[in-house]
Amino acid sequence: MKERPSLVTLISNSKQLFTRHLKIIYLQQEAEEMRNRDLSFWLFIAPVLLALGIVVLLPLAFGVFYSFTDWNGFRITEFLGLQNYLNLFQDRLFLNSLRFTTLFAIVSVITLNVLGLALALIVTQKLRSSNLLRTVFFMPNLIGGLILGFIWQFIFIRVFAAVGNAIGVEALTGWLSTTTTGFWGLVILSSWQMAGYIMIIYIAYLQNIPNELIEAAKIDGANKWHRFKSITFPLIAPAFTVSMFLTLSFGFKMYDQNLALTNGGPYNSTQMVAMDIVRTAFTRNELAYAQSKAIIFFILVAVIALTQVYYNKKREVEM
Repeated sequence: MKERPSLVTLISNSKQLFTRHLKIIYLQQEAEEMRNRDLSFWLFIAPVLLALGIVVLLPLAFGVFYSFTDWNGFRITEFLGLQNYLNLFQDRLFLNSLRFTTLFAIVSVITLNVLGLALALIVTQKLRSSNLLRTVFFMPNLIGGLILGFIWQFIFIRVFAAVGNAIGVEALTGWLSTTTTGFWGLVILSSWQMAGYIMIIYIAYLQNIPNELIEAAKIDGANKWHRFKSITFPLIAPAFTVSMFLTLSFGFKMYDQNLALTNGGPYNSTQMVAMDIVRTAFTRNELAYAQSKAIIFFILVAVIALTQVYYNKKREVEM
């Protein structure tokens, strides 16, 4: 004869069935909430996606298409294929501006990050004027690029020349009249404008370093350099990733400061890629050709920036 299950077994089985049933109900409710949440999420994000599509993605798609044609801003008469792209690799003016822009971006990344970190280390010390210094250092970033360009143009041409004549230093006269002085003028301008902004990023990471680590290092006899090298520098590594991305993109895309300070002179030797694209489009009225330059420039900057982020992120883990 088959044994009848005991009362305890029946109760235990009932509990398991009840628990399983509750889990199923809970999962169904959670799935329903997720569906409702997803719907509300997409409803809220839809206007942003629509704006992004209309303002960014759609023009980008049209731009890629126009770069394969002879579009002049009004109509297309011929499909050129890759001809525009082949022409730009033989365009000496574009290649020179690309070379100049790349060199400027490399130098400005170094100077901006060094200055930004140095200013951040200064204002995070226990100084009475710390808040005032932060404001002063950040203020140039609030001034428009065109205004900054004209201000520094006056300084380089008039003030430098007056000081050079007064003290007899010929190197201070004739600034912006050569490629070298124009280059360093742009570097000085960009450093003065952006160093305070980069400083804010480093401050945010410096203030998150636990004081216990610094105090422990002091007790162990570590000097300021060793504390910076072994504790501060590794802990602010994410700030380098962010700052290098911002300064790199800023260096490559700069236009208004270039326009106001040197206007590409002398003889287009300080003309950056953004200015070359604008002049190709609106001075020479070669909009399709300018679009092909913009596409190549976009790909180049994207590849460099993303590669930099990838390797810096990898470096953060190793630190």
